[in-house]
Amino acid sequence: MIRYFFRRLGYGLLVLLGVVFAVFFLFQGFGDPSRLVIGQRADAATQDNIRKELYLDQPRWKQFVFYLDDISPIAVHSREEIARKGLKGVFIGGSGKSSTVLAIKWPYLRQSYQSKREVWDILMEALPATILLAIAAMLLATIGGIGLGVLAAIRKGTWMDTSAIFVSVLGISAPSFFMGIVIAYLFGFVFSGFTGLHMTGSLIDTDPFTGRHVELRNLILPALTLGIRPMAIIAQLTRGALLDVLDQDYIRTAYAKGLPPRVVIWKHGLRNALNPVITAITGWFAELLAGAFFVEKIFGWKGIGKVTVDALGTLDFPVVMGSVLVTSFFFIVVGVLSDFLYGWIDPRVRLI
Repeated sequence: MIRYFFRRLGYGLLVLLGVVFAVFFLFQGFGDPSRLVIGQRADAATQDNIRKELYLDQPRWKQFVFYLDDISPIAVHSREEIARKGLKGVFIGGSGKSSTVLAIKWPYLRQSYQSKREVWDILMEALPATILLAIAAMLLATIGGIGLGVLAAIRKGTWMDTSAIFVSVLGISAPSFFMGIVIAYLFGFVFSGFTGLHMTGSLIDTDPFTGRHVELRNLILPALTLGIRPMAIIAQLTRGALLDVLDQDYIRTAYAKGLPPRVVIWKHGLRNALNPVITAITGWFAELLAGAFFVEKIFGWKGIGKVTVDALGTLDFPVVMGSVLVTSFFFIVVGVLSDFLYGWIDPRVRLI
């Protein structure tokens, strides 16, 4: 199991390195970053200083090496760089200003072109809201999807089965951005007097009289929008897997022993049918972090997705690049964890 873990971790690091390579050479090719930092009217001397600080006076391959050095948790930096960039971590080596040291540090994602704030701080401020939205959407999708799938399987051929299939097909077919607009309009505008919900709103709202406060009701509509499609897929996977399991000999034996149908279905049948469902759940959780981008923009949910879309509109590429890297890291972590979940859910699966 340990060997398997490190092998998967190695694959994940290679994937992340490929993402870093693609992101860097894609976004560094747009315009002159020094102009984006200081504007169009700065003098040549100031622009040269900015270009030197951003390593833009170096060949492209060297710029990539410097960027890789910044974002890597284990890197080599000079004491001067550590002080100038405000790096946080453990630094091993000489104490001179120009001396080179080994740094074990938090990744340095550089500074925003627009706000001049650290990209890491911007993303970490927005990330909890996105994770909360993804968890809420996944809980809704898991509970609703498994419930619909089980209902359709045990009532195969009835109107309940047909209705569950229709709802799941509709959920798969409708794009999230379209459903977001429809749901926001209906429940946040047309029926807002009845639902008490708003078209837009974030987790933390600021009132001029009461100050900052948590508004969990603003989570309902974006979580519903984001959870519709995975719920539909989970429902279909649960139905298909459970129908296959219910045809097995051990299920018939359980019925023959006089076990209640509820125990047979939920304890013996569903547990052995959950492998493809777990695959969908873990895979979709990572997908939801990416799918939340436009849903957050539609509902004004101030998470990492909205921050990234806003940064694209202002050509704030360090924020966009940092967001892609953080999201990719979550994809890799969720993928590794999902493999371990298989062995816990189904004892027949063994990690080699």
